[in-house]
Amino acid sequence: MTVSPPPLQLGKFSLGVGDRFAHQAKPQLEACARAASRGVTVIPVWNKSNREHKVVGSSPASVRVAADKAVRALRWEHPYHVDADHINLDSVDRYLDCSDFFTIDVAAAIGHRSESVGSFVGRHPELIGRLPVAGIEEPLVTNCQSVEQIAGKYLHAAEEAGRIYRHIAGRRGDRPFITEVSMDETDAPQTPVELLLILAALSDEGIPLQTIAPKFTGRFNKGVDYVGDVAQFEKEFSDDLAVIAHARQQYGLPANLKLSVHSGSDKFSIYASIRRALRKTGAGVHVKTAGTTWLEELIGLAEAGGEGLRVAQEVYAEAYAHREALCEPYAAVIDIQEDRLPAPAEVQSWDVGQFLSALRHDPSNPYFNRDLRQLLHVGYKIAAGMGEHYLRMVEECEATISRNVTYNLFQRHICPLFLAEP
Repeated sequence: MTVSPPPLQLGKFSLGVGDRFAHQAKPQLEACARAASRGVTVIPVWNKSNREHKVVGSSPASVRVAADKAVRALRWEHPYHVDADHINLDSVDRYLDCSDFFTIDVAAAIGHRSESVGSFVGRHPELIGRLPVAGIEEPLVTNCQSVEQIAGKYLHAAEEAGRIYRHIAGRRGDRPFITEVSMDETDAPQTPVELLLILAALSDEGIPLQTIAPKFTGRFNKGVDYVGDVAQFEKEFSDDLAVIAHARQQYGLPANLKLSVHSGSDKFSIYASIRRALRKTGAGVHVKTAGTTWLEELIGLAEAGGEGLRVAQEVYAEAYAHREALCEPYAAVIDIQEDRLPAPAEVQSWDVGQFLSALRHDPSNPYFNRDLRQLLHVGYKIAAGMGEHYLRMVEECEATISRNVTYNLFQRHICPLFLAEP
């Protein structure tokens, strides 16, 4: 079916930015403002998952308040959005009034067989045979059995996305919103054929899809660089762009439909691959960088020295003591070698330079510790437990924190993705 164009459209380049404690929206936006001054508009999308709200004790409305305040302060003249991140039917209602971007997460529905597989296959004979896709050298090859098998894995998830989309649309009435569908938190990367079938199924559901987050090959661990075959990632990313362009025409999906890269922060080794593919095709992309800001907040605290450094050290000590509980919810997206974690007593003895060398994401620094960084990435619950003491220190160390937040997003993320010369 042809899907009606969405009344609210996401810009070509967009960056998902998270702000665990609602103090960094302005320095985050400053990074986008620097890109705009260089002639490239990068749309900020503030996101915070239901899990993060529960841990920190915040509400979805607080994200909108912080974003609006930053926009006013910097007189930002471009669009911006607030994302109901990784929602489902159980969690979406509390976001309906304050969000205008909804990341519908249906990864848990993958693998559950739909009763409509047969009718789907019968409705889509174009998916069977040799399928030429512009931008992919060899045609995609399927048969009735393989299409039925893929539909058996993904059709129920697409139907669940449709149910959630219609729930949101019914309750928001005439208030427009942006829809993303997330299928990245699953066991295996989707092939181009699988992505094409997923897009056909989402079109059948009538979803005006603007971004889709598939699972790519390799490891997208929280807060650290990509682990995997970079050349293979580049091929997959380029093939997915080709499939999306094909599906937009074949199924009448929105013209601005684009890929979304989840856990995209700090994946420095693949940014050049993404940039090359975007420049070659003219496509857009949405990259989620949420967790990196929390780590820059810690870095800014430590860089301030004194009590700021002591708070950062205390966060590590408590995270180390509770590492099993902190890591369990994130087991699929972290790889921590415990024997590489320094003892809290050692970290307590570090000066500012030693702490920054271990935590700041600079793989060229021989003292950089990716295991410590991953543990602190999931350790924001410790800071939340400090309550007003932590927030007071964040405010007192605002100068060093904001400098690090802006530099990190602009220099390490926006520049290599959207501005650097090939």
